[in-house]
Amino acid sequence: MRYTRRQFSAGLGAGFLGRNATSSGFVRAEGKNLLDPSGRKLLLRGINLGNWLEPEGYMFLLDGGPASPREIEGFFAELIGPDAAARFWQEYRLRYITKADLQFIQRCGLNSVRIPFHYKFFVSGDEGFRLLDAAIEWCRAAGVWVILDMHCAPGGQTGTNIDDSYGYPWLYESKPAQDLTCEVWGRIAQHYRAENTVIGYDLLNEPIPHFPQLSKYNDKLEPLYRRITRAIREVDEQHLIFLEGAQWASNFHVFGAPFDSKLVYQFHKYWTAPTQEVIQEYVDYRDRYQVPLWLGESGENSDQWIREFVSVLEENEIGWCFWPYKKMEKTSCMVSIGKPAHWDEITAFAKMPSGTDMAEKRIAARPSVAHSQEALDDLLRKIDFSACTMNNGYLKALGYQPRQ
Repeated sequence: MRYTRRQFSAGLGAGFLGRNATSSGFVRAEGKNLLDPSGRKLLLRGINLGNWLEPEGYMFLLDGGPASPREIEGFFAELIGPDAAARFWQEYRLRYITKADLQFIQRCGLNSVRIPFHYKFFVSGDEGFRLLDAAIEWCRAAGVWVILDMHCAPGGQTGTNIDDSYGYPWLYESKPAQDLTCEVWGRIAQHYRAENTVIGYDLLNEPIPHFPQLSKYNDKLEPLYRRITRAIREVDEQHLIFLEGAQWASNFHVFGAPFDSKLVYQFHKYWTAPTQEVIQEYVDYRDRYQVPLWLGESGENSDQWIREFVSVLEENEIGWCFWPYKKMEKTSCMVSIGKPAHWDEITAFAKMPSGTDMAEKRIAARPSVAHSQEALDDLLRKIDFSACTMNNGYLKALGYQPRQ
């Protein structure tokens, strides 16, 4: 079934179209607007490819169990052994996002994707670039723009499961972690410096949680952004750089005036009222400094909430990218993954307490290796686009209707 975008505002007209795959040049910032290579206004409408290069426990229904990439990888190794688990993850990364997924996203009328990634894939070896290169090639063919998002930074920019850190945002305390962050971004920028399908680089996802004890790092965020930007600009002067506010990308008070001519300022909003008042401070910042504004994440809510928030964003000419594209047995995403065989056994075991004193009980309660292997093999089958279920309510909430 093919989908088309519902026009929210007749005044937007043809200027807010998806990518022309034959265009040359880069998307650029001009005042408050993004312009495509032909000079037309570009309003980004996109989806996050979460759970691909930075798995999260809740997307596998592992709530109450392993949550971070490291924890999930360790849990699967406990189920089927480290060698089999390593083979599983290699195959998982090849199957989770494919050409068919990107073609579907384009058919739905979306014009962009944000690709969250773990820095570890770009420290050594070439798996990270091989995976991204393939996805970007599919996006280029489909006419879909790409924003690359460092979701898991060295040392951790949040100290929570979403950045795979060790319980604290050590990035702001550790010079080696900051050096590695700059090195990785420099390597990525060098690799993609001539790739105009990539719009730009989202330096740090949701830096510095809202916990009062961590607000002491607010003053360190923009200087770190400046340092990473310098590393990128040594090899790439063309791409846009996306900066997220502190406190889960919600606090713009950490920003001064723009320090680079190609900056886009990004906020995230979850579980607030879908109203003008919620976004007004970000609109004010955009208008004060005449810089582009983007909603890089939102969602995990009802279809009605998403519909109302999209409308508010569109009325303010703010591009958006909802979260996420795909997860297990949920309708708050574009497509759903079916529950694999024996998955209830897996999730029940995942919620058991760990620790030395629980070792004997965990071994006794552990699903058999046969059932665990069958479950993960079935997961590999069910993450394939052809096996997924499309969530029409979610698509309609984003503003897309089935074409009859």
